[in-house]
Amino acid sequence: MNTLRIHKAGTLSGHQNPIFTVENGATASIVYTGGNDKGVVEWNLEKMAFERIVYPVQFSVYALHLLSGTPLLAVGTRDGMGRIVHTETHELIAKLEHHRRPVFSIKSFKTKPELILASEDGTVSVWNTHTFSLLYHFKVSDQTVRTIAISSDENWVAFGAKDGKVKLYSALDYSFIEELPAHTLPVTSLCFSPDGRYLLTGGRDAKLNILNTADFSIVSTFTPHLFTVYAIKYHPFLPVFATASRDKSIKIWSADDFRLLRVISLERGFDSHRLSVNDIAWNTYKNQLISVGDDKQAIVWDITN
Repeated sequence: MNTLRIHKAGTLSGHQNPIFTVENGATASIVYTGGNDKGVVEWNLEKMAFERIVYPVQFSVYALHLLSGTPLLAVGTRDGMGRIVHTETHELIAKLEHHRRPVFSIKSFKTKPELILASEDGTVSVWNTHTFSLLYHFKVSDQTVRTIAISSDENWVAFGAKDGKVKLYSALDYSFIEELPAHTLPVTSLCFSPDGRYLLTGGRDAKLNILNTADFSIVSTFTPHLFTVYAIKYHPFLPVFATASRDKSIKIWSADDFRLLRVISLERGFDSHRLSVNDIAWNTYKNQLISVGDDKQAIVWDITN
């Protein structure tokens, strides 16, 4: 993995304000972005160009999540609403009306028809993805629930909160299991490894915790960035993962021993983001990584070994 080759494939320009989130489409060459604009945008990676506005919104978009095996995109916005949008017809399928504060994270299961929304109000809501009716809602924290991660075997759900705590729940019945070692400042990113062995947590304290899921003890803690770790994402098949930060950099790490492999930043000679990198997504089209940030840019990277 020391021979990773990184090439900037292109820039997707068009947003007029910071971009907060990026999500893959049902087709590999399609990605969606949302931010402090008036719409969710679809981009074509084959053409490296704007495709269309998937859905217009009146409030900032903080979360995008494509329901597995469907053309349905869940959109979380600053007004506390969750919206289910059909990406092919542009039809609004459902409004998930429950939260009164911004929705920051959305995740769904592959093994059961349930969708989870996390909000600034400190609660999460669970919705049926067939009827989009509210199934459960419960309090996780006295402060914002910023991020969600579901384990690869879908046995656990982890929630990261503004108070620096990570709460682990059973994915079967949403019963609370335990509070995990976390951060001195807000938890801003969570990710289970694809093999299920680790839970990675990132925070505004710029630290990364690696927990062993056998007993959720800390394997390692280190400072991968200068500022907030906004995203942690594993490659779909290479043994690497990427982190993105407010320090304007993206870093690629070995999934085997957590060594730093490459740094993508202006300082390292890449024509990269000038401001905070807010989210990243691995895309199977040409093994690309898409990064989005406060500089209003979505950048596409070819990363090969």
